[in-house]
Amino acid sequence: MMMIGCLCIHGFTGSPDEVAPLAEYLQKRTDWVIKTPTLPGHGKRLQLKGITYDQWFQAAERELQALMEICETVYVIGFSMGGVIAVYLAEKYKIDKLVLLSAAFYYVNPRQLIKDIHEIVRDGWRRRFRENPLFIRYKNKILATPLTAILEFRKLVNEVRPRLPNVHIPALIVQGEKDAIVPMKSAHYLYNKIGSSQKKLLLLRESYHHVCHGPDRYLLFCEVEKFLRENKLENGIY
Repeated sequence: MMMIGCLCIHGFTGSPDEVAPLAEYLQKRTDWVIKTPTLPGHGKRLQLKGITYDQWFQAAERELQALMEICETVYVIGFSMGGVIAVYLAEKYKIDKLVLLSAAFYYVNPRQLIKDIHEIVRDGWRRRFRENPLFIRYKNKILATPLTAILEFRKLVNEVRPRLPNVHIPALIVQGEKDAIVPMKSAHYLYNKIGSSQKKLLLLRESYHHVCHGPDRYLLFCEVEKFLRENKLENGIY
């Protein structure tokens, strides 16, 4: 019996929770070996100080190599920075299909960020500053993320971008249209630059950055499963 493996890689400052709903959906509907590792310095408690981008590459490579030892067919799903790492793996190793969720080849949508900051400031004037969930989210990320880690993330993206034309396996690119972290141009850039002859861009109208947790998640799950199961992919944006 041919074994199928699926490696799911989370994003920068994140954890496997970011991809867990999709991983659980696939686990319930298939007999695939599904792995959701935690990258160095990441997880419930961030410890990013002193971590370099090549350590993230190496950790993902070890997980992929272990999966390739037991599975004849291997898929890689990457979310945000994990999508960038997934492209790195696809260029270096013989994997079968690639799913890129909110892949961070560009990052921080400035317009959405300004809207978020305006909301925070407006709440601040109403003396509800500390209760605003956006403020709490940004504050926690800022406090836990050293500048050196952000620089390592940027190095990682710069390392992988030139490799996109060398990736020729079928690719499904997914982007939430309300994403405040990764702008829409990242998905279009990826679709245009990746060397795959079979590629599809799925735009999720109501979703923000964390597409696996968004309002369009069941559409996403169905489309990912369909993509991974089908033999031939029709190109296009939908």
